[in-house]
Amino acid sequence: MQLRTDGIVINQQSIGESDILVTLLTRDRGVISVWAKNARRTRSKFGTATDLLCYSQFELFQHKERYSINSAEVKEIFFGLRSDIEKIALGGYFAQLVYLIIPREEPAEEPLRLLLNALHYLEKDKRPPALIKAVFELRLLAISGFMPDLVGCTQCGNYDSARFYFSPVQGDMLCDTCYMNTSSRQAGYRISVDRTVLAGMRHIIYSDFQKLFAFSIPEPSVKGLSLVCERFLLAQTGRSYPALEFYHSLAQEQPTYPRGEQEKADHKGESGNV
Repeated sequence: MQLRTDGIVINQQSIGESDILVTLLTRDRGVISVWAKNARRTRSKFGTATDLLCYSQFELFQHKERYSINSAEVKEIFFGLRSDIEKIALGGYFAQLVYLIIPREEPAEEPLRLLLNALHYLEKDKRPPALIKAVFELRLLAISGFMPDLVGCTQCGNYDSARFYFSPVQGDMLCDTCYMNTSSRQAGYRISVDRTVLAGMRHIIYSDFQKLFAFSIPEPSVKGLSLVCERFLLAQTGRSYPALEFYHSLAQEQPTYPRGEQEKADHKGESGNV
């Protein structure tokens, strides 16, 4: 059976001397792996369509559960990313998240739209990379079923405290008063967030997609937002990401605690307000 679909390359695996197994994020079929015969040859008919983070329209042949590429027409290569190693590293991290989190063979219109928009904003310098990273991480988690409760304090319902304490593990918040009246053992590991950081998190989770990137916050708050979103992602998915570690090594940003190290953090001391 032949079919057409738009997709972006999120992973590659060399097969033999000339072939590539390409993983695509597609609008109507989600994450699929497709065979690109002779794609590694200099004069491959696919050109750059099988390169990482290249967005194309693909004509595929499906036989049972296997796909192969018949032809491809490139729609966007995000050239501006490829001339900046930090940007391409961050884009690679986004691709790795999608590859590992999004289900296979299920419609993925919103994840695809999110990835394309994040890469566009990153390429065009429309927002700080740390802000784009936070938006991508938190929104991807939300649409994948990892929805945090950011409405108000999980104990008293207060929604307008000057400071909240967010749990990356439980995905909920305690207001300042309830946190101070709760033992460290009961509260668990939490990150302090002020009104600005929380407003950013709420915008990412609850805004319409058209307005998703339409906000800005001061640079110190961007760092805090990036930290809390990353901690939430690591806690919810329960794994590390080599592409994230590589990005941190290039961006000279402070990485989050490795898995298993969060318990060692000071339960009463850490702040998302860098």
